[in-house]
Amino acid sequence: MAKITPYKGYSTGRPPTIPKPTTAVDPIIVTAQEGVPVAYPDCHGIGVRIIHPVNPRATSKNMSLTMFYVPPHAVLPPGSHETEETYVILEGRGRMKFANFEREVSKGDFVYLPPWCEHGIENTGTECLVVLIATSPPNP
Repeated sequence: MAKITPYKGYSTGRPPTIPKPTTAVDPIIVTAQEGVPVAYPDCHGIGVRIIHPVNPRATSKNMSLTMFYVPPHAVLPPGSHETEETYVILEGRGRMKFANFEREVSKGDFVYLPPWCEHGIENTGTECLVVLIATSPPNP
């Protein structure tokens, strides 16, 4: 049985780096349809920047969320960048290529990519591969 770690919260004993506003802050709720489409070089998949500095409906300075739709047989060639990234496979299955190995991925997998981790993905299934990409800080 796994040990459950107690949640400690955000209290660190030092002032926050982002000051708390004097008035309450409400969330911003958006859908993928309200995102900004983006085409990746050498890939037939399409990304939609949902939470991102370029989306006027849901701007963010410190993180981004992108839905990435990869049709069957499409490939995003391997590359790397300085931002941290996590791929969450929401639908479908595929194969990810890294600098030193390859791995099958499917619905429910979380793939953490440290800065400069080489990575690419191919849809090896018969359905659209849907990937939620979380990036911090946002890619340009």
